[in-house]
Amino acid sequence: MTTTVLCAPGSGARAPSARRAGAPRARRSSALRLLVLAAALLGALLGGAAPASAHAALTGSTPAQGSVVQSAPEQVTLTFSEGVAMGDDSVRVLDPQGKRVDRGKLRDLCSGETVKYGAGLPPGLPDGTYTVAWQAVSADSHPVSGAFTFSVGAPSETSAPLPQQEAGGGVVGALYGIARYLAYAGFVVLVGGAAFVLICRPAAARVRSVQRLVARSWAALTAATIVMLLLRTPYTTSGDLADVFDLGGLRQVLETKPGAALVSRLLLLAAAALFVAVLFGAYARAQRDEGRAGSEEGRTGVEGAGDPPSGALITSTAPAPPAAPAAPNASDTPDAPAAAKRRKDLTFGLSVGGAIVAVGLAATWAMAEHASTGLQTAVAMPVDVLHLLAVATWLGGLTALLVSLYRGPSVARSDVRRFSRLAFGSVLVVVATGVYQSWRQVGTWQALTDTSYGKLLLVKAALVVVLVGIAWFSRRWTARLGEGPAPEAEATAVLESVAARTETAAIDGPVPATDGPVSATDGPAAEADPERAAQLARQRAALASARTKRIRDADPERSGLRRSVLAEATVAVVVLAVTTVLTSTEPARTEAAVKAVGGAGQSADANQPKVLNIPFDTGGPRGKGTARVDLDPGRSGSGNALHLRLADPDGRTVDVPEVKVSFTLPDKDLGPLPVTLDHVSEGHWSARDVQLPVPGQWQLSLVVRTSDIDQVTETRNVKIN
Repeated sequence: MTTTVLCAPGSGARAPSARRAGAPRARRSSALRLLVLAAALLGALLGGAAPASAHAALTGSTPAQGSVVQSAPEQVTLTFSEGVAMGDDSVRVLDPQGKRVDRGKLRDLCSGETVKYGAGLPPGLPDGTYTVAWQAVSADSHPVSGAFTFSVGAPSETSAPLPQQEAGGGVVGALYGIARYLAYAGFVVLVGGAAFVLICRPAAARVRSVQRLVARSWAALTAATIVMLLLRTPYTTSGDLADVFDLGGLRQVLETKPGAALVSRLLLLAAAALFVAVLFGAYARAQRDEGRAGSEEGRTGVEGAGDPPSGALITSTAPAPPAAPAAPNASDTPDAPAAAKRRKDLTFGLSVGGAIVAVGLAATWAMAEHASTGLQTAVAMPVDVLHLLAVATWLGGLTALLVSLYRGPSVARSDVRRFSRLAFGSVLVVVATGVYQSWRQVGTWQALTDTSYGKLLLVKAALVVVLVGIAWFSRRWTARLGEGPAPEAEATAVLESVAARTETAAIDGPVPATDGPVSATDGPAAEADPERAAQLARQRAALASARTKRIRDADPERSGLRRSVLAEATVAVVVLAVTTVLTSTEPARTEAAVKAVGGAGQSADANQPKVLNIPFDTGGPRGKGTARVDLDPGRSGSGNALHLRLADPDGRTVDVPEVKVSFTLPDKDLGPLPVTLDHVSEGHWSARDVQLPVPGQWQLSLVVRTSDIDQVTETRNVKIN
């Protein structure tokens, strides 16, 4: 590491005062307070994020929640707002004593856009209150669960146990949420840090603090992905932390879309490890060789020009030696054109390869979360990838700039300006893609204030506005930067150069006269005690580092830029936390749809199968009976199934020569629309794909003929949603 030395007269200046030495500590305390505040906000946000709000909602059930049916149904059905993954144990029906009574086999009743599953029930269930407990995984990878009751005959006491916590909650849910945040943060810093090095500041490839930042972000993303993969089984099923060791559950996870996305991310991270190794290995060496070749060419032009003039700044690791160093061996000096070409080739290769890996990593989120389900998925997934990459380039590059400003060599004005332009372009992409995503997930202005997702989105938007405002101040500081050291820094360098000699003399003590050059470890103490020599070397390094920081902090423009960038990074931490919570919150469109139908399973009318019991009497022998009509799901469209069952007054099924069903909508002058019935079994007819084009108060017409001359027509009103 080099220290700045000034060849100037006057050696009587005193060592830096305690006040000046305390200034960096005060600045570090302010930075620490900001980061602690950000961590507190992050903890509050993540603490309120568990359990995760699912993105698939239960919009209907048969029987409805709290309903009382006269006879035991053949099955229990559940209708969801979007696609879900369910298994044979996903729906359990418990009798009043808590015993499971369903057949244990899941029925897939999905048709068209209707997402419906059922569980069969045995005949002859006794009267009482039954509990339905269900659990599923929505199409965007988040678990959803719930329970409701219905009664046969009349309500009764029930001892059936209900789930103690929602799916995705508890300790497992909290750990999964933390891992998701670390995965987002690791991705942002990995992609943004690498982009900062390649595009804005290639010299940062040789800066140890930037190397550590990018390498640790890769490690954090890898570790978080592995943890999420192991937690996936308990997160979506039992909630028991011990199930992370369930190999059977892990095998099932690997067969799901979220599991495939996590495994793909791990494979891409293996390629990212190679990218990081080349970036901070071969690319850093090429950058060093190019700089060394350029400096050798510059030295050739000025060699023998004499000592620097009074007041000129030079850099070295110690006071100037009495003689100029020997010229380097020509074979050790890299060729400038060859070094430049090698660096350009590496830059091109790393840019292409890094872009491919970054897009692939972003796609692992897009293919398994919000963008993969709902409206316009073919557009939403590429837009989501662009959004993630723009956020990473902006906030990850900001983090790399912050580390460069606080630790490492001084950042040139041109490097900061390059990042400023890159960040501005990224912000434009973030805003454009964010507006589209907001419309897709929210839908209406009212949903912004009436739903949890909308409120969180407003918080995120406000934070982004604050972030952009702070960035404006950073751009102002950037415009005021000079290419060389500021006058304040030059003045501080004068004092520090004198203080350096005083501090070195105080550490080393008197040095005996000698005819030859004095090495860094010469002296009686060093000869007698090598451990003491090592301690002195560490002290000199610490003093040199402190002097470099004091000179750096004396530049008011760069100090102002550091403070504004630190404030940006602090707000960015909170923005990432809000984003993490948003991805685990039910989208506003889904929440609004559930509210519109009165809640999941709460209404017996909204999006529920329509059941009509129609007594009839044709006037002839055995002409009396009851017709039961089931219309499922009983809403507009062409995905309805109709079942017609006829029974005599004693409840026995009965066949008749002819039955007809048709629908009419008088308000719209539609119909009658006849239904083609298939005779399934004795007293049972059915029809699929019954089309009811629009919602409204429809009129069902039932014609029953029991003989050549005995016939009756019955009509009933049925509301179609």
